[in-house]
Amino acid sequence: MSARGKARRRALDILFEAELRGEDPLKILSERVERQEPPVNEYTSALVEGVARHNERIDELITTYAEGWTLDRMPAVDRNLLRGGTYELLWMPDVPEGVVISEWVHLAGELSTDESPQFVNGLLARFKQLKPSLTL
Repeated sequence: MSARGKARRRALDILFEAELRGEDPLKILSERVERQEPPVNEYTSALVEGVARHNERIDELITTYAEGWTLDRMPAVDRNLLRGGTYELLWMPDVPEGVVISEWVHLAGELSTDESPQFVNGLLARFKQLKPSLTL
């Protein structure tokens, strides 16, 4: 797994943990940075901070375009995969869009249900298609 792939996985872990604990992801991130076991990559920090900063808009987009699914009905892992992937796809223009989608779909395949990779791929691909028209 690439350095950025590991950073994405770590960001997902932090986002997931924060949701399960009902805490701010920035608080969990701060704890992990302070503890340094394992060390937190700068890219992980950028992803978690970006998701936290744009969380309302990200959740609004996911809710709007996830046909037949509400955020509450999605598995928690999928919600956080989509949050990380949506942030990286829409707000981090230096990363190729195809790479973003591929990496988050790969994580879905490793960590979630059998249907999750297709679901994550479909929604992120839709955001890629709509990106020029989305108000960020």
